[in-house]
Amino acid sequence: MDASVWLESVPFLAPYASAFMIGLLGGMHCIGMCGGIMGALSFSVPPEQSARRWRILMSYNLGRVASYGLIGLVAGALSYQFSGGHGLSVLRVVAGLLLIAMGLYLANWWRGLTYLEKIGSLLWVRIQPLGKALMPVKNSGQALLLGGIWGWLPCGLVYTALAYATAQAHPVGAMGVMLAFGLGTLPMVLASGVFAERIKDLLQLNSLRTLMALMIIAFGVWTLWVPYQHSKMDHSHMGHGAMDHGAMDHSQMDHSKMNHESMDHSEMDHSKMNHESMDYSEMDHSKMNHESMGHSEMDHSQHNQ
Repeated sequence: MDASVWLESVPFLAPYASAFMIGLLGGMHCIGMCGGIMGALSFSVPPEQSARRWRILMSYNLGRVASYGLIGLVAGALSYQFSGGHGLSVLRVVAGLLLIAMGLYLANWWRGLTYLEKIGSLLWVRIQPLGKALMPVKNSGQALLLGGIWGWLPCGLVYTALAYATAQAHPVGAMGVMLAFGLGTLPMVLASGVFAERIKDLLQLNSLRTLMALMIIAFGVWTLWVPYQHSKMDHSHMGHGAMDHGAMDHSQMDHSKMNHESMDHSEMDHSKMNHESMDYSEMDHSKMNHESMGHSEMDHSQHNQ
């Protein structure tokens, strides 16, 4: 069973597993955005105080991931209000397109996401001074607050994950997706703080960046493929077999144009017909075959004498 089928068979875990993979595969982009500050936090602590260094790095990342969750909660609440009709499919298509754009961005084939990051920078210029006021970081509390502020840094990868989160159209679901995404970014971001020099050499490998980019692009194509398959299934199940004829209102039907000669009356139960309310005045008795009628079985006792 391939990965896409497995993820679709586990609907509860699929969005979170997918978001985690987005963060993990896009980790190289995270190094470019957060690697500098992670390195600064690491070098601000003497090498012999490794435990204190880890506390500061983990506190920073805890604040950063928590901010992703908050962003997801807000975006999920908005999408929950405006996701009627085909809204979910549209959001998922947007997420798939952004994933493809993210892959092209990582491979340096097309940097269209920079325009999206420029839009986000309009908010960042107002938030960034709050982060600068916390520098230099001296304790875990400052690192936690700094990470919470740095999570709002304009980042194409975060926006891509956010589009995928809003496709859940539920505040808690979107928050969970963004938290899973944040956890996916942890390995590479933490490594950039602890092994800053080695990671820098690793980023020089174009083959590795291309591989990661292709995997994200493939993930984007799969994200687009799922709503397309669902739409095909929905149309295939639209048939007359699912129609409830019992609930149909036949009172407005024009029976005068119906062809009664082709109707099979042999299976009709005439015993339940109410003959007293039938109007015989319009019947053409000249065409009735009286010879085949069983008069012997007729009950004449009910005739008025």
